Amino acid sequence: MTQRPNIKIYAEDLPNDFTYTGKSIAIDTETAGLNIKRDRLCLAQLGDGNGNVWLVKFSGEKYNAPNLCKLLADERIEKMYHYARFDIAVMNHYLGTMSQNNYCTKIASKLVRTYTDRHGLKALVEEFTGVELNKEEQCSDWAAEELTEAQKHYAASDVMYLHKIRAGLDTRLNDTGRMAIAQKCFEFLPTRTALDLLGWTNDIFSHNA
Repeated sequence: MTQRPNIKIYAEDLPNDFTYTGKSIAIDTETAGLNIKRDRLCLAQLGDGNGNVWLVKFSGEKYNAPNLCKLLADERIEKMYHYARFDIAVMNHYLGTMSQNNYCTKIASKLVRTYTDRHGLKALVEEFTGVELNKEEQCSDWAAEELTEAQKHYAASDVMYLHKIRAGLDTRLNDTGRMAIAQKCFEFLPTRTALDLLGWTNDIFSHNA
């Protein structure tokens, strides 16, 4: 059964009195397209894994979010993403802060779910939670002045299940002896995203890149 989220939405930044006491927080972003420097950051969503979701809606007129940036930079709190490479890069480009202490469920999936090439969030949610995500709003207008209820719930669903997915992936990483290499991949994410933003989107370790 799909969990019903408790959604709170804010304009431009988390509120000044926002505090997070958990060890890990799930984060995702929505943008106007897939070109980071052209297609602006529209939304950042955060979830605690217990059904609480916070949405930060950006108008595009300014990107001044010190409270969100403080959370991103806090090394005591782990930030969980699905395809962290994109989300970290887009927030670094628009907010000026590099996310620290990161975990990527897509990387973890590729390391342990070698029996499949389906590493998207929809596939992971279905396998580890039994929930089938509705992805109809994925390509909707995230730059719209007001989000629809469908958009809000879609955005929330992208962070609601990452804690459960991570728990399942961690079990497999430990069972296969691949946790250490996964951690090294996660630690490399800020460097990888910095390279992306500088234009080196291909594998610079490759002979042909």
